[in-house]
Amino acid sequence: MLAVRPYWKGYLKLSLVTCAVSLSPATTQGEKVRFHTLNRKTGERIHTQYVDAVSGNPVDEDDQAKAYEKGEDDYVILEEEDLDSVQLESARTISIDEFVDTDSIEWVYYDSPYFVVPADEVGEEAFIVIREAMAQSDVVGISRLVLGGRERAVMLQPWDKGIILWTLRFGDEVRDEDEYWKSVNADKPDAKMLSMVEKLIEERTTTWSASMVKDPVQDRLLEIIKTKQSTRRKAKPKKQDQETVEPQSNVIDLMAALKKSLEAKPETAKKKR
Repeated sequence: MLAVRPYWKGYLKLSLVTCAVSLSPATTQGEKVRFHTLNRKTGERIHTQYVDAVSGNPVDEDDQAKAYEKGEDDYVILEEEDLDSVQLESARTISIDEFVDTDSIEWVYYDSPYFVVPADEVGEEAFIVIREAMAQSDVVGISRLVLGGRERAVMLQPWDKGIILWTLRFGDEVRDEDEYWKSVNADKPDAKMLSMVEKLIEERTTTWSASMVKDPVQDRLLEIIKTKQSTRRKAKPKKQDQETVEPQSNVIDLMAALKKSLEAKPETAKKKR
């Protein structure tokens, strides 16, 4: 797979040390099956457009404006110059002013990952020094960066020969887990059952592989598309006989289920770490 064009170019700064860097998305949706909406009668594509909510008439792009709703049917329109006026230094510079321990940020704050690499040979040495110093100190850098017209808190983490930049969710975007955990019983589980579950975990512990998160729906969609592209008519695949599932009681014998799980061997031998 070829490297994609940088999504953002600017500078990485730590005190007086500065180097040019570029950001590229660490993930992609490019391989996903994408659909268009067609007019079934004509076979032509259907396009969306903005229309006035009252008149129903299409609105020209020049007449479209961003607005903040301060009350019912009461809006404050923001012009492009208003939006430009709030752009900060973080639009062009990732200035690391704080560091925290690598494991101190809860994963729920992680949003989108980006690869950070030197943009030229001149700044490569400074980039490497910053990366290695963070790695040896076992810390990540906290900064801010404007992406997509919005300033985001970001975390920079040493990763192999480069740096991974994670955009972080704002504090008001992450819900308080205590509101959900308070209804969960905090009592310790039965020691024997706990031991049995730990044994099940041990038997199924293996080495991580990207194949564990493959998308079977994507593969099936591609099969259907290929079938429909064929000019030959093929018989529809027969539905597999579903296994008869005996009705279960609402009350589950947890101990019996654990014993049965331990007696059943995994389908394939798992390599332990």
